[in-house]
Amino acid sequence: MNGDRPQALSAEGLSYSVETQTLLDSVHLHAEQGRFVGLIGPNGAGKSTLLRALSGMLRHQHGAVLLEGTDLRSMSSRDVAASMALVSQIAPYTHGFTSFELVLMGRYPHLGRFQIEGREDNRIARDAMRQTDTERFADRTLDTLSGGERQRVFVSRALAQQPRILLLDEPTSNLDVFHQLKVLDLVRQLVNEGLTAIAAIHDLHMAARYCDRLVLLSDGGVLAEGRPEEVLTPEAIESAFGVRCAVYPDPITGTLAISLIGPADVHASPAEEVPAIARGVEP
Repeated sequence: MNGDRPQALSAEGLSYSVETQTLLDSVHLHAEQGRFVGLIGPNGAGKSTLLRALSGMLRHQHGAVLLEGTDLRSMSSRDVAASMALVSQIAPYTHGFTSFELVLMGRYPHLGRFQIEGREDNRIARDAMRQTDTERFADRTLDTLSGGERQRVFVSRALAQQPRILLLDEPTSNLDVFHQLKVLDLVRQLVNEGLTAIAAIHDLHMAARYCDRLVLLSDGGVLAEGRPEEVLTPEAIESAFGVRCAVYPDPITGTLAISLIGPADVHASPAEEVPAIARGVEP
């Protein structure tokens, strides 16, 4: 962290348990304004739980979440929603609503009591759908869309909130390759314009390519945190995921690439030796 930007969202010693199972274990996370922070880690590491806690959806047992320096617990849900939007991995029940109606719901935090959406709200909702390539679904109900199409509509609703902080839980999990790139390109563009984004990302290549900083979670705690090249090391990946790999600069994008070799508890065969490019050797 370079320290020259204000903190947009912070978790200070955040812990959360369900019965006897600890899902978050004293997590510290700091997202600076205008940065893209990626949450990575194996299934069950705590990524989704952390995002829900950061959004205020979970009543955490210990620690604090600070939204631009203010304890989230002291803020109204409307004030939180006016500043921060969450796109969940599992879309909530929305039977009967058209895509446009759902996206327009994103304007709710900005409306006064008893106020209805106006021309400007409609324009913002339409623009959000244009950005996510979902305009053609505007009059279709959510139940007629594929999982990937619904996911993009929910991203549109989050954008219609015009948040300063955007939380995304596996935003590309149901998308084809083209729309994975489109969504992450859009988030990256918005971050470059001043938005702060925190996203749980399953694909390590995508995390390395798009994120400014990564937080590697394991068993509910932070195993490593920093720039992608500081976090995505063979040792850290083996510790978190239980796999051996080679990490090297992608010759096309210039970002990190990861080649999986095999499970950490299985000896490598001669055919699985690290390629020369991964060792920094010219072919």
